[in-house]
Amino acid sequence: MSPGEILTIGLAAAMAGAMNSVAGGGTFFSFPALLAVGVPPVVANASNAVALWPASLSSAWAYRRELARFRKGLATLSLVALVGGIAGGLLLLSTEDDTFSQLIPWLLLVATVMFAGSGRISALLARLRQRSDENPSHGTVGGLLFQLGVSIYGGFFGAGMGIVMIAALAIQGHRDIHDINALKNWLSAIIYSVAVVTFVAAGAVSWPHTLVMIITAAIGGYWGAVGARKVPPAWLRRFIIGVGSVLTIYYFYKTYLI
Repeated sequence: MSPGEILTIGLAAAMAGAMNSVAGGGTFFSFPALLAVGVPPVVANASNAVALWPASLSSAWAYRRELARFRKGLATLSLVALVGGIAGGLLLLSTEDDTFSQLIPWLLLVATVMFAGSGRISALLARLRQRSDENPSHGTVGGLLFQLGVSIYGGFFGAGMGIVMIAALAIQGHRDIHDINALKNWLSAIIYSVAVVTFVAAGAVSWPHTLVMIITAAIGGYWGAVGARKVPPAWLRRFIIGVGSVLTIYYFYKTYLI
């Protein structure tokens, strides 16, 4: 790698780590940076997942007290996340670079729309918390199937997965926002972990790029947790949505109009 490439992916990963620690959406920075320095699309996606994987573990660990309250249903949800993460990872590895290149603008579009719509999901959660806890729907077949779909998407691409997972958990009857965040972080860690193992075992990771990004993403995550909280969350969300929109338009243009 040239110094310019190291600088590009290092700064992008640092930004991704900072964004994920505060508002999410870090993949919008790190994944396109890998593409920009010439990493093939499938390898770029796998390398990005590995680079951001440690952050998912630390997020899950931060909610260990909330997770300790769960007994019923956690094993089932974990199994669904495990199966979905493996399936998504294998699906990515079976996808040709040319095919994945065609999917990139659509995946970015879906992720951007999901991130932009997270405010509506938050409003839904607020309404759910105001309702009584009678007749909870934990573990329903429909909710688990939705969770499986989210897990497959997470193993395949992952951007915006947390937003959709919040909706999936709300559909299953979870109402407390702390419980939802705890479960989301735990299930995300499972999905990323099994996907990472799949990618590493298949030799689909560009380690020189990934190691640089792991280090700078960790630094960015720490900076985000300590300093970026001083920035109004609404500004961060608008910035990420703007970045996602610009990247979506760019990749649609690059893929279908050039």
